[in-house]
Amino acid sequence: MLTDVLTGWTAEALGGLTLLAGAAACGWLRRCRNQADLGAAPRIAPGEGVRPVRTYTLLGARAADGQPVHLPSSRPAGTRVIWSVPARTAEQFELTDAVLPDGTYAAERVAEYPERGAL
Repeated sequence: MLTDVLTGWTAEALGGLTLLAGAAACGWLRRCRNQADLGAAPRIAPGEGVRPVRTYTLLGARAADGQPVHLPSSRPAGTRVIWSVPARTAEQFELTDAVLPDGTYAAERVAEYPERGAL
């Protein structure tokens, strides 16, 4: 009778230790694989490449020397950006896909906000 108890206990203990060792080995392999992937180049899905940097001309905005303001951005068309004017105002522009004769893209003025204390 004692032999049956010891034999049954030993088999269950060895089975449990085998499962525990297998789970630990799987976790270690997964961690090693994830760390190896961190050093690899980032994966880009097909058709989802890096957006090129475009130069936008802020329509109606002039720099201090009177030249048009150019803004490089990789954001898509339809994005709104805020440009701070040296005369204490902030202007909001929307980036477009319209190409100007100089080869830059147009950014249309949406709104102008005077800064606090400027009035």
